[in-house]
Amino acid sequence: MALPYNHHYKLSLSSLFSGKPNSSRLQPICCLQCNSSVSSSPFTEKHSLQRYLRDRWVYDNNQQLSLNNDDHAASCSIPPDTDSIRVNDIALQLPELRKLLQVLKHKRESCGGQVSRNGPGNVFLVGTGPGDPDLLTVKAVRVIQNADLLLYDRLVSNAVLDLVGPDARLLYVGKTAGYHSRTQQEEIHELLLSFAEAGATVVRLKGGDPLVFGRGGEEMDFLQQQGIQVKVIPGITAASGIAAELGIPLTHRGVANSVRFLTGHSRKGGTDPLFVAENAADPDSTLVVYMGLSTLPSLALKLIHHGLPPDTPAAAVERGTTPQQRMVFAEVKDLADKIKMAELVSPTLIIIGKVVALSPFWRQSLKEESCLVEA
Repeated sequence: MALPYNHHYKLSLSSLFSGKPNSSRLQPICCLQCNSSVSSSPFTEKHSLQRYLRDRWVYDNNQQLSLNNDDHAASCSIPPDTDSIRVNDIALQLPELRKLLQVLKHKRESCGGQVSRNGPGNVFLVGTGPGDPDLLTVKAVRVIQNADLLLYDRLVSNAVLDLVGPDARLLYVGKTAGYHSRTQQEEIHELLLSFAEAGATVVRLKGGDPLVFGRGGEEMDFLQQQGIQVKVIPGITAASGIAAELGIPLTHRGVANSVRFLTGHSRKGGTDPLFVAENAADPDSTLVVYMGLSTLPSLALKLIHHGLPPDTPAAAVERGTTPQQRMVFAEVKDLADKIKMAELVSPTLIIIGKVVALSPFWRQSLKEESCLVEA
């Protein structure tokens, strides 16, 4: 049974603690989802109109970039939503990117001829958290609002991008399965370098924390080797933000004495997870799996094979901390099947461990299952 969810939804948390204790023999299975009136993705999806409205300046070859910041709001047409446009994203963007670079260089050279003293621009790697803009740091908001150019990923939420200053340029460099837009890491490196060398304040926006499965370290290393100063502004990683939203303590005295973050991506795109060590199946630890939807069936089997009890509590959270959040609770042996039944999509975070049972939503799932059995 689907239930609405509090904070962005209408369920009172106090109601989750009411009711009689339920039998521990029941298998807790629960899918909680948001109000059906909220259906659009909180992130920048590949067919998103918001994406083209933000990035439209790169698609109009006739757009004239002015040295006056007031002219940056010039209108242009939105490209048709066709596969050919997406295939040729880079070719379409390059002319306007070159124009913007020329404008920035001209501005720089016209500022009293102090080019050498000014040095290159600043590059900020900014973590935007799991989606809720209220989880941004004050420093992140300040940098976002003062940037000249922002390169953003798919998992930077629309609500966060609404904070960007009116004169800034936005460029989508995100990626999803089967669709890539300037996704080669080398191209992103070159973009960051080119605009920094032109004196721009460049912000690289990343969902979660830029140094936790965000490839921020690669970008930082490349730029530093080129003599560009890089400042990292941490964000709340999905594990912390989403666990807090669900009332799951990642560590808890007497229950879990450690937590491990694991990427579910296979090294070569297969069905096996990248790395499952024997000690990842420690029943006294909490395991948090990022990007693990496709590899969860294999991961669960390996964890159980290495000794994790099959009835270990687990949760999967789609689009956590956003109005579109949905949750599935189940024992680890059943989680993959329940995710499939609920049709969860990326991004989905998976939390496995005894601490999941401390969530009020786990107790609610027990109550629901008890009602189903009695009926």
